[in-house]
Amino acid sequence: MLDNLSSSLKETIRKIAKAKRIDKQTVDELVRDIQRALIQADVKISLVKEISSRIRERSLKEKLVLNPREHVIKVVYEELINIIGRGVEVPLAAQRIMMVGLHGTGKTSSCAKLARYYQKKGLKPAVICADVYRPAAAEQLRQLCEKIGVPFYDGANLPEREKGVMGIVNAGVKEFEKYDVKIIDTAGRHALEKEMIKEIEDIKKAINPEQRFLVLDASIGQQASVQAHAFDDAIGITGIIITKMDGTAKGGGALSAVAETNSGVAFIGTGEKTDDFERFEPDGFISRLLGMGDIKSLIETAEASLKPEDVDADFLKGKFTLKDLYKQLEAMKKMGPLKKLMEMLPLGGLGLGLDVNLDDTIYQVTEDKLKRYKVMMDSMTEEELTEPRIIDGSRTKRIARGSGTTTAEVNELIKYHRMMQKMMKGLTSGRGSGKIPGMRGMKMPMSTSMGKMMKRMK
Repeated sequence: MLDNLSSSLKETIRKIAKAKRIDKQTVDELVRDIQRALIQADVKISLVKEISSRIRERSLKEKLVLNPREHVIKVVYEELINIIGRGVEVPLAAQRIMMVGLHGTGKTSSCAKLARYYQKKGLKPAVICADVYRPAAAEQLRQLCEKIGVPFYDGANLPEREKGVMGIVNAGVKEFEKYDVKIIDTAGRHALEKEMIKEIEDIKKAINPEQRFLVLDASIGQQASVQAHAFDDAIGITGIIITKMDGTAKGGGALSAVAETNSGVAFIGTGEKTDDFERFEPDGFISRLLGMGDIKSLIETAEASLKPEDVDADFLKGKFTLKDLYKQLEAMKKMGPLKKLMEMLPLGGLGLGLDVNLDDTIYQVTEDKLKRYKVMMDSMTEEELTEPRIIDGSRTKRIARGSGTTTAEVNELIKYHRMMQKMMKGLTSGRGSGKIPGMRGMKMPMSTSMGKMMKRMK
């Protein structure tokens, strides 16, 4: 998600953290780096100039409470939050949600993702398809809803004369009267046509939805503000869902453009799967972009995905065996992509005391590879599983023969274990907590270590 922007900002933060002194030259270089990163992310030039001026002025003129490096990082963090705007409070209560947007924005799949979000929160969602124009719309949404076990309605049981948009909406709301959250998928258009505006105005008047979410494609960048203004004028948008954040470099432009409207971002779509959908919280989002983690979101993900028996915290006592590795990887797999989870942790060369470089190899643990790891571990003795360091050349050959793998694959498993062991040791010792430059004085939920999270899950 915004990998290029994140990489650039992380490198900038590293430079500040390692700077011997903070002076005008250092701040000017920092500002140039941030300008370059934001412009590449399609943030409007005028907005880039504004944030540049504020960062430069605050960094050099504000009274220091922290040390100079921490102060500058705190300023960058706060100013980046300002340009992406506010999040939207999404109540976990009975409500009607109307989804609007143009064709191709991912509105239909977002309906299923939103239903899944409420389902995981313990509410009973149901989905109504009011798109009678696109032939595949109802079938697409039906299949998505069936996969997650959410009731679906498209008016198939209605007489032909009642199968218009308003007939389906009214019948669907009545059909799902006992459900907590009723999500209405309205028809998209290729442009903001008068007929479309009239239709969504009629639906709003008929069912009086508590939430009216506009779905925008992140790739439209700065144009997001144009659509947000138009839909807001028509029905009064209560929140925006930005989709496809994983597939474009313009997501920063879309976020900053929305911030210039009366609306705020409620959710962001981060992938194609139904669970690739998350609440938008500006502080946590910027923390992740800067490589400072988002422990609050990580805990929420763990609590929503894992059962107590999925988490074995014995390794918190200081020992991380091959058995622990497999169990923790399985738990992480339930929580989502490993790379996404690691982004929620305060890792990287930011003065954390964690000398761990997480390259892409650590993220490439596929389900097939996990299965091979399990087969290899089944060929190991109990002593080898609990004391991996005793595995020498002859033992490696025996394990490879017994598991039908190669010695290279066994060595890969051992290497992976060492990488994870090193990372876990740093996380659970608390050395990664509270040592991020600029963390003091910043309202970021990052002081909880991975160890505390795992204990909480117990």
